[in-house]
Amino acid sequence: MTDTMKHSLMFVAVGALILLEGLTDWSFFSGSWNSSLVILNMGLISAIMALGVNLQWGFAGLFNVGIMGFTALGGLAVVLTATPPTPGAWSAGGPGVLMAMVMGALTVVSAVAVIRVMPKGSLRSLVVVSILVVGFFIYRALFDPSIGAIEDISPAISGNLGGLGWPVILSWPVGGLLAAGAAWLIGKTALGLRSDYLAIATLGIAEIIIAILKNEDWLSRGVKNVVGLPRPVPYEVDLQNDPAYVEWFASFGLDPVLGSTLYVKLGYALLFTVVLVVLLWMAQMALKSPWGRMMRAIRDNEVAAEAMGKHVTKRHLQIFVLGSAICGIAGAMMTTLDGQLTPGTYNPLRFTFLIWVMVIVGGSGNNFGSVLGGFLIWFLWIKVEPMSLELITLLTSWMSEDSILRTHLMENAAHMRLFTMGLILLLVLRFSPRGLIPEK
Repeated sequence: MTDTMKHSLMFVAVGALILLEGLTDWSFFSGSWNSSLVILNMGLISAIMALGVNLQWGFAGLFNVGIMGFTALGGLAVVLTATPPTPGAWSAGGPGVLMAMVMGALTVVSAVAVIRVMPKGSLRSLVVVSILVVGFFIYRALFDPSIGAIEDISPAISGNLGGLGWPVILSWPVGGLLAAGAAWLIGKTALGLRSDYLAIATLGIAEIIIAILKNEDWLSRGVKNVVGLPRPVPYEVDLQNDPAYVEWFASFGLDPVLGSTLYVKLGYALLFTVVLVVLLWMAQMALKSPWGRMMRAIRDNEVAAEAMGKHVTKRHLQIFVLGSAICGIAGAMMTTLDGQLTPGTYNPLRFTFLIWVMVIVGGSGNNFGSVLGGFLIWFLWIKVEPMSLELITLLTSWMSEDSILRTHLMENAAHMRLFTMGLILLLVLRFSPRGLIPEK
């Protein structure tokens, strides 16, 4: 069997698992098309995230564990782009916030300029510290009253600036641009670090981003969340009240509630598939281009590549920005799918560890491998808990209902998720260390 045939069969197998989730009601499957489409949609988003991480790690060897932060910035882009502006918020505090941001930027630029122009010494240190202290107090004097005025506007339902009211699909590339801008700032300071220090730096910066989203109510409503975000597909209730759609659903033997739910989820799946295919095609073209070969040469031997005249840090910055932008797009898509921004749900377990497992299991350095890993690992992440419950029920069927051991095992079936992910990772690293679809 050729490698192409073997890899194709892997995709067919994962697709069959998702289909079985909707077709059958066996003990391990729900028999619900609704559940099947939920897994498909999140699998598509996970595959896009894995593709972005694969660009950074598989192409350039950059160990980025700040995926959570870039994903959250993509979600923030939906709020800032697609939601309507909060009435009175911009007039109350918008100019003050903008002036504070400009003042903060000028403070940093002035301090950097002094460091570059003045010779080293106590005088330069005194001037830099004076600029930073004065700039900080001016920044806070402008910023604090402005955000206070914004957060006082209907805090129970808004209390934030709101957005621009653009179509929600436009927020997806904006999420990529926002994540790319943050990645550029991070890369300019952190990409000179060794790989392990880079990992620590990106993780810390991601936590800072999440902390900002949780605490800056004027920007993202913090832990109060932003709900009711616009959607690129119709609302189910609108479809249920449309006689034409009700009749169309009935022609397939579906009641209006189930028909509208499946219609909406299929609409999301179509949009997400288009984005994934476009990004996958672009990643493949980049991989096969001279730029892609140069990136892999830098990954394999930075010293040799630098000796051949390649600017290693500059190229690392390019790939870091591109990969982070893809994660930002995926984050905007996920927030759109959820219909809400919930900063408290951005945790490293889901948005860092799980994505890295997808890349490693699928095949680092192979774009198709990352996509396969995204679908497979997400399916297992969702289904391991009910599968474990069924398995434990079967294995403990001979025990009495009041058995302490049986009760303990049943209550802890959910923790089999982490055990299974670790077991899969160990098995793949032992028997196929280059992943299910290795890099050619």
